[in-house]
Amino acid sequence: MTAATLTLALNNLHSKLQLLTHAPPHNGVIQLSEAFTGVPPLAWLACQTQLPKVYWQSRGHNEECAAIGECRQYVFTGPVSPEQLDAVYQELRNQSHGQDTRYYGGCAFDLSVPSWDDFGRARFVLPRLEVRRNGQEYRLLLNLDGLTNDWSHELKQASQAINQIQPARPLPAPKKYPLLGRSDLPNYSRWCELVAQVTHPEFVSNTPKVVLSRISQLQLAEAVDPWSLLALWQGRNPNSYQFAFQFADNNCFISCSPERLFKRRINELSTEALAGTTTRGNSDEEDKALAEALLKDSKNSHENQLVAQHIIDSLTPLSQYIGADETPSLFKLNRIQHLHRSITAEIKPQVNDLQLLLALHPTPAVGGLPRASAMSYIRQQEGYRRGWYAGACGYFGKDHSEFSVAIRSALIANSKISLFAGAGIVQGSNADAEWNELENKLATILSLLLEL
Repeated sequence: MTAATLTLALNNLHSKLQLLTHAPPHNGVIQLSEAFTGVPPLAWLACQTQLPKVYWQSRGHNEECAAIGECRQYVFTGPVSPEQLDAVYQELRNQSHGQDTRYYGGCAFDLSVPSWDDFGRARFVLPRLEVRRNGQEYRLLLNLDGLTNDWSHELKQASQAINQIQPARPLPAPKKYPLLGRSDLPNYSRWCELVAQVTHPEFVSNTPKVVLSRISQLQLAEAVDPWSLLALWQGRNPNSYQFAFQFADNNCFISCSPERLFKRRINELSTEALAGTTTRGNSDEEDKALAEALLKDSKNSHENQLVAQHIIDSLTPLSQYIGADETPSLFKLNRIQHLHRSITAEIKPQVNDLQLLLALHPTPAVGGLPRASAMSYIRQQEGYRRGWYAGACGYFGKDHSEFSVAIRSALIANSKISLFAGAGIVQGSNADAEWNELENKLATILSLLLEL
């Protein structure tokens, strides 16, 4: 049977809403679904006016979602405890009634300190409307809150959301922008001080790894369209996750991150240790030489092993089985390449996604080891709020859940762009080399943004 157009799918959802006029069929989330021929999800999302806006594309590009509006939303702006998160998570699970509902969102890098305005320390949203692609199959989903005290108002809100859908148009043509100013925090001299501190033998004896990061704030001559920029970024690093969250006008967080936090299918878990970095070569021969040098480099191999062992130790109490690559392989991106180890686990039946998230995040690849002392140092010395940079972004679902670590990311506020990059500092790290690594990690996004 031929799938419906988007217009026909919207009309069919309207008809299904009319059948629910008298009362909700149960007390949880109600999800209506229509198959349709498909539209480019990112271009469709860019045309919509309803907030929040959420975009998610899995690594490998088999799964994609563009979502707008809110059926339900959970926001933590102040201090948040694991118990508070668990209460919300259990509520989400209990109200899904086996449907394919997803709560999209994320957690800041450090839940103990204030995060960015409009984002919160943790925030998860059940969208009102979703365009989902799985392979070549598209579905249009409408979510309804069956727990509301005013069912007629809920139906009205859903109907209005459908009526406000805008047709998809091509994304604006790519463009580059004049740079009016740039500031880095920490600056170079402060960076050198920090690296000297965390590589001091006395410090290393207690905290063998700290991931230091930097925010690079750009002032451009014009406002940047985040959706066009993300589409360009996709083209440069197609083997990365791509995601975006816009909760308020003119404030959008986008990421093209290579790093998986975890992917769960029923009770099968996939995660990874992604740590240790070098550049790509200008020729096949140079690229191969750089890759071989990275694989043999003791500093980078040690860093990757620290991350892998921490993940294994964190998952052991939650798992019936864990397997991991004995030696690292290479994960190649457009401008850089990383050491990578795959880790798989069979999760115990009683373990849930929130337990996995809290056990794995923040990983040693973005925080350090031991976690508590490394994060304490970052909190006190780094000098800026990471917010959702290096946080965990993705979605919770009944049978499928997936989260990425939000590295390679940008916070876009009209013509002001904040870019983020970090480097793992261990014994033997060199401040100049690590500063250059930050620049290499920003090279792709800077080449897309700036006039040279």
